[in-house]
Amino acid sequence: MPVTIHPLHGWDLTPADAIKLQRELAVQVIDTQPLPLDALALVGGVDVSVRDDVSRAAVVVLTYPDLRLVEAVTSSIPTPFPYIPGLLSFREGAVILDAMQKIKSTPDVFIFDGAGRAHPRRIGIASHIGLFIDVPTVGCAKSRLVGDHADLPPGKGAWVPLEDRGEIVGTLLRTRDHVKPVYVSPGHRATLDTARELVLRTTTRYRLPEPIRAAHNTAGGLDPSGLVRDDGEQLSLF
Repeated sequence: MPVTIHPLHGWDLTPADAIKLQRELAVQVIDTQPLPLDALALVGGVDVSVRDDVSRAAVVVLTYPDLRLVEAVTSSIPTPFPYIPGLLSFREGAVILDAMQKIKSTPDVFIFDGAGRAHPRRIGIASHIGLFIDVPTVGCAKSRLVGDHADLPPGKGAWVPLEDRGEIVGTLLRTRDHVKPVYVSPGHRATLDTARELVLRTTTRYRLPEPIRAAHNTAGGLDPSGLVRDDGEQLSLF
């Protein structure tokens, strides 16, 4: 069955009002519920590309643990909000939710290209959209938004805590030997340990986990494998 979108709030806000809303919503985020890693069947990936002031969201669904494509959908709208660090969900949230309404199946968890709790107000895009859909979410960002960390060993699977203002908000994780790491944090209805483990389990020969890599390719107009162009609407293997 498709994802249920709960009408949490509208997106037409000023930056000041958006920050105020984030502080109000952050207390609703749950980061103490472990992901049932051995019982997952479907994993989603979410990414957004912006070109010429048009935002294109891609949502893909893969089987777990074998990571076979089930479906991939996109949605495009005029980019509604300026780029402001810490307010990404107000730039990308509406188009992501529109795309999520197109998928035919509900993943057990979504991995977002972006932050979860590793955010100045503890509600990055993975946490924020998690509240809208009430489905477990994980943030996996390519760059650091907040926090400090110790040096990271070079081997795959190495990790160190990401700490901000005395609180551990995420993990710096090495997904491949001697390759630049990613920043993992729980979104909603996930714990840090199980979020980190899910990202590692869904990473194959590339730096990014397969759900995000497939979503990134789809958002950019490629098929999820990155080999050929898609039609911009929906892909399905079975």
